[in-house]
Amino acid sequence: MANLDVHLHSVPREDAPALPRVNTITTADLRHALRLGWEDFKAQPSHLAFVALMYPVIGVLLAQATVSFNIFPLLFPLLGGFALLGPFAAIALYEISRRRERQLDSSWEHAFALLRSPAIGQILLLGAMLTGLFIAWLGCAWLIYQGLLGLPADVSTWDFLRAVFTTFDGWTMIVVGNSVGLLFAIVAFSISVVSFPHIIDRRVDVATAVRTSIAAVERNPRVMMIWGLMVTGLLVLGCLPLLVGLIVVMPVLGHASWHLYRKVVDG
Repeated sequence: MANLDVHLHSVPREDAPALPRVNTITTADLRHALRLGWEDFKAQPSHLAFVALMYPVIGVLLAQATVSFNIFPLLFPLLGGFALLGPFAAIALYEISRRRERQLDSSWEHAFALLRSPAIGQILLLGAMLTGLFIAWLGCAWLIYQGLLGLPADVSTWDFLRAVFTTFDGWTMIVVGNSVGLLFAIVAFSISVVSFPHIIDRRVDVATAVRTSIAAVERNPRVMMIWGLMVTGLLVLGCLPLLVGLIVVMPVLGHASWHLYRKVVDG
């Protein structure tokens, strides 16, 4: 829709429709978005890898914190739940893809151009929503652990792992914890799969961006489920070599998410 083609730094119109048209996509679109994401990464590999470096670094720091503060049971929920913040962490990558798409300068300084944009307030608000989900997930994970295992605070790593994998309560915790975590992941995915790119592209408010994102999932449930599984699988692969693989996986997924948004939301 022409009247929705609002540039990043322009003023949104009062009479703009609440939601854009959401397109139906296929798995071929997912593969194409990943290819475009890879092309974006290859075009700017050095500084985008630097931007993505914060993801594995923060992951390592979180793991270290669980050991230092003796909260080892929260290590998996921390690392797994940290993926909920992935769309927020990739905002600089969306901006680079936007600029490359429009054949604008996409050099290093533009990676953080959004910090000077009037859209930053809505971006931070949506980021706060995802952070709230992340904190709520950690609270639920801790309650599940305390309710089912509740081991002493000074339990050794070996005793903790033995209790988790060799007892009925441990396996119950795994099943319940992963089920609850899946619910949080579905909520986070639904409200954020295209919402950050939507705010960056058209400077809509958070409510409109979230409604558009949910509409995209409702219109393409199977394809979006496959996309979520692809993202999860790639993040797991990126985590295997001590999180170092995320230096490549994160920017590729960030760029691919931008291109997926462009395929889903009618421009």
